[in-house]
Amino acid sequence: MGKVETIEEFYKKKFDWIPDNLRNEIGHFNIFKLPPYVDGQPPSIPYKRRDFYKVMLVMGNSQVHYADKVYEVKKQALSFSNPLIPYKWEHLDRIRSGVYCIFNQHFFHQYGNLNQYSVFQSEGTHLFELSDEQAETVNTYFQRMFEEINSDYKHKYDVLRTIVFELIHFALKMQPTAKIDEQPIKASTRISSLFLELLERQFPIDENHQSLQFRSASDFAVQLNVHVNHLNRAVKETTDKTTSQIIAGRILQEAKILLKHSPWNVSEIAYALGFSETTHFNNFFKKHVELSPLKFRNI
Repeated sequence: MGKVETIEEFYKKKFDWIPDNLRNEIGHFNIFKLPPYVDGQPPSIPYKRRDFYKVMLVMGNSQVHYADKVYEVKKQALSFSNPLIPYKWEHLDRIRSGVYCIFNQHFFHQYGNLNQYSVFQSEGTHLFELSDEQAETVNTYFQRMFEEINSDYKHKYDVLRTIVFELIHFALKMQPTAKIDEQPIKASTRISSLFLELLERQFPIDENHQSLQFRSASDFAVQLNVHVNHLNRAVKETTDKTTSQIIAGRILQEAKILLKHSPWNVSEIAYALGFSETTHFNNFFKKHVELSPLKFRNI
């Protein structure tokens, strides 16, 4: 059997033929079918690229975790994910099939702000259980996407944007899926795990992601839609460290990498890591490393 092509490899190849100026003008959009389940090798649901929104139709029983909420998919569901809202699927071996599209905000440049819709907001409903009839309707939307993206129609991306909006409004007219009651300890573990994932999604810092969006416990709590005290308790309980200690440790790790391997000067690195003043970054670094950033870079 030949090498299985990853989604990332397929996606990169799919758009390699587009000139950079045109790719930037269009933004990014693509659509995929979930690979069939192979015994011992459940399909990989999360698309790890943090830049992308995703709309997905999943057929089969599973559970989805969003911060302190757990939703059960009994038979089939339509889900929406924002690149800054971590989530986790369980029981992937029960998923029979599915299809999903991915896109970035730039794909909708001048067509509207995706984050105004509750399905893409941290406090909104992201998962919708479907009846057989609703699933058939949603599947029709995705089939139209496949037809459009493979067509030669010069305005096909406008059509694709329209179909995404149709799916959003289809979902907004539905009732939210019922939440499963969970024990506090399991909720703490889940919140801590999603906090760590959201923290990690901000890295690595590079030309395309030049500044941290979330640096404080409060920033993460807002994004995860939990109270900051709840987040702090969950993190402390599961890691034996404070939220601030974990955030500082990850920023310090990235600072060392940038100082050793990037062409940026100290001021640029300080800005990229969310420090309003270079002096604040210097003090932060020296406190933890006992060297100034410049001395560390030069050793």
